[in-house]
Amino acid sequence: MYSLEDLLHLMNRLRDPQYGCPWDIKQTYASIVPHTLEEAYEVADAIERGDFDHLQGELGDLLFQVVYYSQLAREEGRFEFAGVVDSITRKLIRRHPHVFPTGDLYAPLDIPQLSEEQVKERWEAIKAQERAEKSDAPEQLSLLDDVPSALPSLSRAAKLQKRASRVGFDWPAALPVVDNVREELDEVLEAMADNDPAAIADEVGDLLFAAVNLARHLKVDPETALRGANAKFERRFRFIEQALRDTHRPMEDCTLEELDALWGEAKHQEKNVSNCG
Repeated sequence: MYSLEDLLHLMNRLRDPQYGCPWDIKQTYASIVPHTLEEAYEVADAIERGDFDHLQGELGDLLFQVVYYSQLAREEGRFEFAGVVDSITRKLIRRHPHVFPTGDLYAPLDIPQLSEEQVKERWEAIKAQERAEKSDAPEQLSLLDDVPSALPSLSRAAKLQKRASRVGFDWPAALPVVDNVREELDEVLEAMADNDPAAIADEVGDLLFAAVNLARHLKVDPETALRGANAKFERRFRFIEQALRDTHRPMEDCTLEELDALWGEAKHQEKNVSNCG
């Protein structure tokens, strides 16, 4: 089987200025980012669908993104792939003192076990220390400083809320958040009544942020939940399309009531299949 060294050699050949691939030669950090995001989502998609036959290939595609960035950095004299491996290994050893108390990766596993909550507290304390060490002005450090702006908006909203909750800036339970969602919906309706597009967009954003907060309190990942809702909508809409094809009717010729009835049929069939399972 090919090894990681073979993959690194392949990457080097692809970027060879004289004999490499023309497409690969012209790529930059920025031009590769969309591919990295796509590959990460394909890994998530394979896991969500239980498609473990293809997961190995998807993980390989994602690994290649790391190799690609490392090659670009090596060409510029910044770092190499070995440095990427070294830095993540050192960071994980540092953030797991309950597993590597001496900092020795190969030390015997004879240490007291901590609870999951204790582990989380230590992890966050270590991360906070790392943020302070990186900051040029530690006194101006914010809990929110290293929440990546490029995260999907739902995921970033949940992460911002989680960070703020650590210092008590949070609702005490889920039910008050439900009230907040209702309040935000009322404000959307008010903006609609005023026919103010800017205010409508602003209030819809607040409504989505409140919905993410509710999901967080219910221990539901909002990004995963919405991906599931998207898949459900797509599945039911395809059912409607197929039902209309079977009767040779264009969707445009159907009334909303007829389409809604087919939607209900799609929901009913899914429920029956779920109950049989």
